[in-house]
Amino acid sequence: MRLDQNPVFRKVIVPWYDSETACLIVIFFMALVLLFALTGSSVAYGNPVYHRYRWVPILLITLSGGVILSLSVRLLKRYLQRFSK
Repeated sequence: MRLDQNPVFRKVIVPWYDSETACLIVIFFMALVLLFALTGSSVAYGNPVYHRYRWVPILLITLSGGVILSLSVRLLKRYLQRFSK
């Protein structure tokens, strides 16, 4: 759902899941998942028994990094749009 560029009211109502606070909370938890995955990756590479399971932390690193990147871009666009006027 796209937000109207020229709303009738002065302030656009943003859904709760797309608010800045919710995005920052998700970024924080994804950073924790990223740290957990990095730790798991170091364990998987250090122990020959777990070499078959190296794909799990790599997948977690990729997915959490993607979420962090997409939310950061969304917040940056919102910030630039708000202060460019």
